[in-house]
Amino acid sequence: MKILKLVCISALIITVAVIGYAAEKRTAQIVSLDGTAQVKAAGGAEWVPAQVGMVLNEGDTLKMAEKSWALINVDGKGQTATVEVKEGSQLLLAELMVDQEAGTSKTLLDLAMGEVLIKAQKVHGEESKFEVKTPTSIVGVRGTTFNVKVEAVRE
Repeated sequence: MKILKLVCISALIITVAVIGYAAEKRTAQIVSLDGTAQVKAAGGAEWVPAQVGMVLNEGDTLKMAEKSWALINVDGKGQTATVEVKEGSQLLLAELMVDQEAGTSKTLLDLAMGEVLIKAQKVHGEESKFEVKTPTSIVGVRGTTFNVKVEAVRE
């Protein structure tokens, strides 16, 4: 009886582990940069200079200087989206996940300040999401070109 319980518990743990690992993290890449920008890695404390070809991971933040802009491909060659990050912007790549088995993906970009122009490819699957969060709203799309702008609060 104890062996049966042990086998059942082991099977349950393996099943949960497999389901948990089905979702994979994706990346983005800076493909063009005009001017200067900085990147802070997820959980990091230091800002480092951004460069063309730099790979950005989930949780990384990109901060653009004045009179600067960058073009980012989500999923390497822009399979999910291209994001033009304009001057004075601060963009967090909050979530970049894909579940190959379910055929779903989730992209969440958090724009704290500034402006982005996004060309999102059509998402596949009902559970797939592409969202942009701002301090006052969340925008979700299924595939389109759109602009999001966050301005400083005027007092």
